[in-house]
Amino acid sequence: MKLSWKVFIFVSVFLFLVSSVICSPAMAKAPSEYKMVLILPGPVNDQSWNATNYAGLLAANQELKTKIEYVENVQASDYESTFRNYAERGYDLIMAAGTQFDAAAQRVASQYPKSTFCVINGMVAAEPNLCPVLPREYEASFLAGIIAGKTTKSNKIGLVGGFPNKLMIRLLNTYEFGARIGSPEVKALRAYANSWSDVALGKQMASSMIDQGADILFFYANQVGLGAIQAAKEKGAKFIGFASDQNSVAPGTVIASVFFDFKTMYVWLVGKYLNGDLKPIVNEAGINEGIVQVSYTDAVKPEVRDLVSQAEQAIKENQLLKFLSQFPEPLE
Repeated sequence: MKLSWKVFIFVSVFLFLVSSVICSPAMAKAPSEYKMVLILPGPVNDQSWNATNYAGLLAANQELKTKIEYVENVQASDYESTFRNYAERGYDLIMAAGTQFDAAAQRVASQYPKSTFCVINGMVAAEPNLCPVLPREYEASFLAGIIAGKTTKSNKIGLVGGFPNKLMIRLLNTYEFGARIGSPEVKALRAYANSWSDVALGKQMASSMIDQGADILFFYANQVGLGAIQAAKEKGAKFIGFASDQNSVAPGTVIASVFFDFKTMYVWLVGKYLNGDLKPIVNEAGINEGIVQVSYTDAVKPEVRDLVSQAEQAIKENQLLKFLSQFPEPLE
């Protein structure tokens, strides 16, 4: 039996509409109607990682008209139960800030296919709904290292990471490499706090490094770094901020900050989700995507700023090897 042209048109339009919904499911309702949450391992006022992510949440809510909620100070023992809690309540997008959430997200995501899980700084992706976003933090630490190498007077620098995971090791490696561009003979004192929150430990570790001759410190360990800034201020050392702009935390002590514009990144990330474009792959963002920023104080000389700008441009143009060729081979 032949279909009339009216039936043909009706069927065609119906199939088009159905396919549109399937291809762009996030367009089915207004941004404010989606249930979204950000899970944070620390407080939103830590002046570091958690504050940076919270600022991104606020920017996304403002620019995209979403209503992203947040929960702070979630402990490692509660990661999985927190994921489950929001998934059971039907949240559409469940975000968590930090690589430490990868394992819990991987265990939970497949059990709740109607929710999208996104670990910021995550390295584990899985179909259909585990879609991490990975800032290229090593690009930022490379720039911070150049500042350290060009600023140190003792030729000794101290650097501390929160935990010795793969991302942190790569980040600190590139920081050291950048420092040796500034000063090929620089010696680095490296340690791991195995904590994100122990302020007293950070002060103790920083004091020990300063006593060993380090005059420039770099801590990427959230609240632990606040203790390090205190020690640097008391002992006359300098500090390079990271993750967020920490210049105002201790003026005169924090000489520069290399930080992430997570406002831009969260708008980009949440926008991709709303458009149905967030994929179950490791979605990377860095200098080319405009999320790495450098904030200087007067303590950083113009020639150092210029060198950092050259490094940024080389990364943007995929000419980093050419940039590095002008410097002596860094010492091992």
